[in-house]
Amino acid sequence: MKGNIIYEIAVWLVPLVIAIVFHEVAHGLVARRLGDPTAEEARRLSFNPIRHIDPFGTIILPLLLAVTHAGAIFGWAKPVPVNYRRLRNPRRDMVLVALAGPGMNLLLALIGTAILAATLYLSGGARTGAAAIIAANALNFLFINIFLAVFNLLPVPPFDGGHVVEGVLPPSAAQRFAKIGRYSLVVMVVLLLILPQFGIDVVGHLVSPVVGAVTRLFLGIFGLRV
Repeated sequence: MKGNIIYEIAVWLVPLVIAIVFHEVAHGLVARRLGDPTAEEARRLSFNPIRHIDPFGTIILPLLLAVTHAGAIFGWAKPVPVNYRRLRNPRRDMVLVALAGPGMNLLLALIGTAILAATLYLSGGARTGAAAIIAANALNFLFINIFLAVFNLLPVPPFDGGHVVEGVLPPSAAQRFAKIGRYSLVVMVVLLLILPQFGIDVVGHLVSPVVGAVTRLFLGIFGLRV
């Protein structure tokens, strides 16, 4: 079935949508726990993907990456609204809310690894039929979630890592740093398209090695190798 476009889309797009929806809901749930119900008021604490879909980031870009075998498959959903002024301790809680998304992705990656291990065990290691589809989805789910966790921890707005930096900087420096977030699309284009042209491949040289190390760690927990 590998090489079949529908199969490739199924085993990449489905895990990706689950990963990014849970990522966004995690931000909103932690924000609500810490005093900000903005996401709940906007009806974004839902696992219904329709409420979170960004047409380009959730559907078009991942599909293009999947069918062109471009390497890393990633995407994004509409950000869950968070009003940091409503948090009980805005500077501290900003960091906790930001870390909730990547933290959820790491938890999902661990669950994906467990499903992969159970599938291979129950099928006797065979990767045919239903076992093949489940194993492929579980493996991609593992990769996607670890990639999203690491990629989102890049210490620049609009990524979660940028919000972490903003939360630990002195207030005046944090305000100046946060202004970079206004140019989020420019930041993405620079990181993913422009810098690689000058030999600075943030994904290939920084994100991917960390993703590989964490993936091997998770697989090792269950005695697996890929």
